[in-house]
Amino acid sequence: QVQLVESGGGLVQAGGSLRLSCATSVRTFNGYAMGWFRQAPGKEREFVAAISWSGGTTYEDSVKGRFVISRDNRKNTVYLQMDSLKPEDTAVYCCARGSRGGYSRGEAVAYWGKGTLVTVSS
Repeated sequence: QVQLVESGGGLVQAGGSLRLSCATSVRTFNGYAMGWFRQAPGKEREFVAAISWSGGTTYEDSVKGRFVISRDNRKNTVYLQMDSLKPEDTAVYCCARGSRGGYSRGEAVAYWGKGTLVTVSS
């Protein structure tokens, strides 16, 4: 059974930082793109960032320059460093695994984590 386990969410003031982590098994992680999505209350889930198996990254425009996605292939973990957080970043953030080594926006996700809540107060 594939499990993606997120951690690192919480409450932070606007302008603050959080780092999200998503851990999984080596079998699930190796060779695949990983990503983060978020869903704010009353809104549809949206793409945040993705990182390919080789380390190439892509970001949603509103988080460029503030968020950084990275992966540690020895620990089977993907991270999302979030700086300069804004109240509009408040959402449940879900980790996702792609179906291949790369990822293009709009492409189907193979597996989802359950999510971790990020709340940014003004």
